[in-house]
Amino acid sequence: MPAPGIDVLIRGAGPVGCALGLALAGSGLKLRFLTTADGKPAFRPIALSYASRLILERLGVWARLRATPIETIQVSQQQGFGRMRMEAAEAGVPALGYVTEYAGLHQALYAACEPLLVREPCEARLVVHAEGVSPTAREKRYGQDALVALVRTQPDSATTAFERFTPEGPLALLPLAGRYAVVWSCRPERAAALREAPEHRFLEELASAAGHRPGRPIAAEARAVHPLMLRVQRTRVGSREVYIGNAAQTLHPVAGQGLNLGLRDAWDLASAIFDGADPGEERVLARYAARRRLDAQATIRITDLLAAAFLGSNPLVRAARGGALAALDMLPGPRRFFARRMMFGASALP
Repeated sequence: MPAPGIDVLIRGAGPVGCALGLALAGSGLKLRFLTTADGKPAFRPIALSYASRLILERLGVWARLRATPIETIQVSQQQGFGRMRMEAAEAGVPALGYVTEYAGLHQALYAACEPLLVREPCEARLVVHAEGVSPTAREKRYGQDALVALVRTQPDSATTAFERFTPEGPLALLPLAGRYAVVWSCRPERAAALREAPEHRFLEELASAAGHRPGRPIAAEARAVHPLMLRVQRTRVGSREVYIGNAAQTLHPVAGQGLNLGLRDAWDLASAIFDGADPGEERVLARYAARRRLDAQATIRITDLLAAAFLGSNPLVRAARGGALAALDMLPGPRRFFARRMMFGASALP
């Protein structure tokens, strides 16, 4: 067994790694963060679940965030009938989620961890991989890229998020301080064309895809394109090492589950090792992996299914999708369960 002075080395100082570090405050474990990241992140919208808010409140950082609540989510499909509406009150929470910027979330978490940064690898009794994509992960490239933008509409956004399924992929409009953070999944060549299009042309295309409910798009900024992959680490734990966040799984953004799942990884890992004499003990890590298995596998499968289920323009398939949305809109029980499952993970299961 290694006998260094460091108990836990967290490789990566992004939101998930920093959340783990804050959750271990008071444990008596000696922590260090290994990171090489520098510079300010580009605009990136983050949808936090209500469960993630609870975690961030317990870590003492929620009050420092500027976050817009989502009280209603409207789900529909382009070129087809069927619509589903989810309400926070029906799900028994003050908000279904919150929208913030990655940079603000990262800074709120990073500030408390910065004094523990190291720039060179060192030995530790437990190494936590939270730095991003694992080189040993299984990969699936989606036939889509995500175009991200910040869009102003008339009228301004309020507290309703819109999820619109187009033949090329899902389009999300997330309310953010009076504007919408747009996450638009479409074919790579179309995403690139939309990024480079003149502003008026981009706004016309967005209005056509989004429909009239979010309002009329009048200005856009911060357009960028990101390739979409599903990556799943083959094993969550190894010999004195564990994978959390994007190092364990990278998801399609269709349901906004990636970071939320990563924060639950961090919280459960902190709970598993907080009082233990040896954080890298095999039995401790095995219990952690077993505890995370259901939540992680179910979230990965649901996200992957949603990414594929609403693609294409076949009239029969489109009619079936519309029927499914209409049925969910009329059935409060299943709708409430789905909303709580997306917020709380496996703890929403009966």
